[in-house]
Amino acid sequence: MEPVAGQEARRTLPDGLADAIRGTAEEIAALLRGVADTGAPVPRSQWSVGEAAAHLAQANELMADIAAGNERSHGDGTPQSLAQANERALAEFAERGAGPLADMIVAQAGAYLKAMDQGPAEEVVLTPLGPMTRAVLGSYLLTHMLGHGYDLALAVRRPHMIDRARVELALPFMITAMPRVTNAAATAGLTACYRVRMRGGTGFGVTFTDGAVEVDAQPPVRPDCTILIEPVTFLLMALGRCEPWGAIAGGRVLAWGRRPWLAPRFPTLFTAP
Repeated sequence: MEPVAGQEARRTLPDGLADAIRGTAEEIAALLRGVADTGAPVPRSQWSVGEAAAHLAQANELMADIAAGNERSHGDGTPQSLAQANERALAEFAERGAGPLADMIVAQAGAYLKAMDQGPAEEVVLTPLGPMTRAVLGSYLLTHMLGHGYDLALAVRRPHMIDRARVELALPFMITAMPRVTNAAATAGLTACYRVRMRGGTGFGVTFTDGAVEVDAQPPVRPDCTILIEPVTFLLMALGRCEPWGAIAGGRVLAWGRRPWLAPRFPTLFTAP
């Protein structure tokens, strides 16, 4: 019997990731299908709703193609080059209709899951943010959809789709990508060890040694600073959608340890991709 599309993905991807990818794409599509004017602006962005949706459709297609084993060039891995590549791609892609873009976002998320049937999850592929496994690429796809899905939800004044479970599934990508988006000017000369823990969930460690960064899925035993953060706040802050001081003032971020004053500095050490 032939496997149902996505069935093998559930066996090879981390538990829940396939369903989160599919569900997030469908929720974004549902937001779009209720939009009459895709020329409306996205808050805190230079893009319109139609441009943000077109970017998502293009990005989903790019990641599905990479998962299928095809080499694709999209910037040089720096946040600045990714932004430039995104703008070039948008200029070459005319579709801004809500319905067609909604269909494309869902279809290309499904194409990624179908591609996962064709090879092992731990196979390394080259992505816009450097080498990563095909499974971590799925975490990247989910994280990217959550960030722009949040933007679109704000634009159309509907609830966003980020929750604790999806943030946990985004962590493998975040841990992989953080060393690649370190702000060299902000980390110059810094020696410090952070433990970052999701409230009610898992965590990771980030160690700076004279500015060089190492991120580990296993939290350090003796960190200089422990940061306990509400999961949705963590993802929004990591993606540049949330200001740290407001989160700290609202009690969504707590810090302690030998050097707790390092906590407010932590978000500034990275540039959101």
